[in-house]
Amino acid sequence: MKLYSSFTQEMEDLELSSDPPGIYACGITPYDTTHLGHAFNYCAVDVLIRFLEYTGSSPRYVQNVTDIDDDMLREAAKRDEDWKRLGDRWTELFIEDMIALNVRPPDEMPRASSVIPDIVKAVEGLIDTGHAYVGAGSVYYDLESWPDYGRLSKLSKVEMLPIANERGNLPDDPNKRQPLDFVLWQAQQAGEPAWESPWGPGRPGWHIECSVLAGRLGETLDVHVGGGDLVFPHHESEIAQSEALHGVPLSRVWMHIGMVEHEGEKMSKSLGNLVLIRDLLDDWSPNTIRLYLSRHHYRERWIHSEQELATSAEWADAMSRAVQEKNGPGPELDLGDAQADFGAAMEADLNSVEAIQVLLRLAQEIQIADDEGHAVGAAQELLKSLAGVLGLRLTPGPPAPDLVKGWHRHL
Repeated sequence: MKLYSSFTQEMEDLELSSDPPGIYACGITPYDTTHLGHAFNYCAVDVLIRFLEYTGSSPRYVQNVTDIDDDMLREAAKRDEDWKRLGDRWTELFIEDMIALNVRPPDEMPRASSVIPDIVKAVEGLIDTGHAYVGAGSVYYDLESWPDYGRLSKLSKVEMLPIANERGNLPDDPNKRQPLDFVLWQAQQAGEPAWESPWGPGRPGWHIECSVLAGRLGETLDVHVGGGDLVFPHHESEIAQSEALHGVPLSRVWMHIGMVEHEGEKMSKSLGNLVLIRDLLDDWSPNTIRLYLSRHHYRERWIHSEQELATSAEWADAMSRAVQEKNGPGPELDLGDAQADFGAAMEADLNSVEAIQVLLRLAQEIQIADDEGHAVGAAQELLKSLAGVLGLRLTPGPPAPDLVKGWHRHL
């Protein structure tokens, strides 16, 4: 299959050379509830993994939890709540939303706070190789040592600075050699949790957490997934760290998910325009929401629409009705090219938009054939199988026990 890689800005053949193939996705920062943008992101990864499994591969998937960073600590202080309790609470609610949406669990879901010794070791490695320096108990990445910074984002350093500043960079930090140097290890600040390190008590920076956790899949990933808003500075900095440590590309393919807009702007807590998954589940079925997400290509930037939700509900109903039709006594419905057409759509950069149309045509053919007395059992099984690749469950019932168990082991 082909996937668009943000790094090369070209369609790339997805050559799964790892054994097993390694897929890493930047996970949640658990300080608030799951919104539609989160769901679009993690459902896209789910579809990728389901399709790879459908085609015979067995990828290993790691999705981290950023349970210690500036946003977490700010929110915990604002709520006067222990940061770990806050993170555990919202992680549990995120997991329940993922179960409701029939998203498969990752093989590993490590919290950043669980790998502090590994992070310290990685920071030491960057210091030893001349890519980092110590200043007043903090450690910074020395961008002068990495001239390729910007290969992913295609930004100049002049363009980078205001974006980095919006996302927590402190350009006037007197301990930094240049404004864009980013924190690998933050010296302890009053009221914040801290861990021991060779440079004194402190906590890890955001970017190094993902470099270390992605390393659970090896030095080079097959696919690194994340929201399009993470290209810079997060993923750019991940590349600088990981490739400086290991000397090989961090990922063969960079898969970035489009942003979801509501009320004319990117959906975000700070703008107060979130569409929450738990609210959608009050009014719409999981199949409706999954179809609503998959009717948008994963790279698309799109606007939330109640009308599209209503149409998606009609589609979900049509597919469910098709698999419930009684099997007639007549000749078996000819399946035609449905399976091949579905596969061709998905192999072309996960074109779920076209894949849905294949499913709808098959559902319609089943209903027509049933009215004419044809046997439709094989077609119904095919429809259920193909719909499952998009995360749909066309037969009613509770979430699969293995799916629930898989998520709950990450609590």
